[in-house]
Amino acid sequence: MNLVPIDETFGDWDALLALILSSFAYMQPRIDPSSSALLLTLPSLIEKARVEKAYAAIESGRLLGCIFCKPEPPDCLYIGKLAVAPDAQGKGVGRLLLQAAEAQATVYGLSCLRLETRIELTENHLVFARLGFVRTAEGCHPGFARPTFVEMRKTL
Repeated sequence: MNLVPIDETFGDWDALLALILSSFAYMQPRIDPSSSALLLTLPSLIEKARVEKAYAAIESGRLLGCIFCKPEPPDCLYIGKLAVAPDAQGKGVGRLLLQAAEAQATVYGLSCLRLETRIELTENHLVFARLGFVRTAEGCHPGFARPTFVEMRKTL
C-alpha cells in the first residue's frame, strides 16, 4: 500500500469523493446533525485539498483511504475526513494514514493530533483509543443544546 499526496497532481477526484461518501454513509441514520461529508462537492473537495495537507492510501491502483490535516496553533494538527473504504476497514489503512498525519505534525512542529467524532459512534471512540487517542472534551454543533461530538487527542 502506498501513500500519495492529494494535491494539484492528484487525478481521481470522483473516486475520492465517492470514497468519502461511502465511508461516512453508515453513520447517517445514527447521527444528528448530518455529517459535513454530505456537503462535499468536487469543487469543495478540490479546494479542501488545496488548503489542507491530505494523503490517499492506494493499493494496486485502488483508492482505499484518505486523510485531511490542518494545523491548529499552538500545538495540534487537526484530523478531518479520515475515510477508509468499507471493505478495507480493519486492514491497517487508517493506521497508515494516521502515521502520515503524525509525520506531518512533526514537520509543522506540533505536539499532538486532534480529531472529533460523533458522540453516537461509540465504536469509533474505542478504535481511536486503541490508536492512542484520549477523550478530552465534548461539544455541540450550532443549534444543539446537547453534546453532538467528542474531541480526542493524541500526544506525539
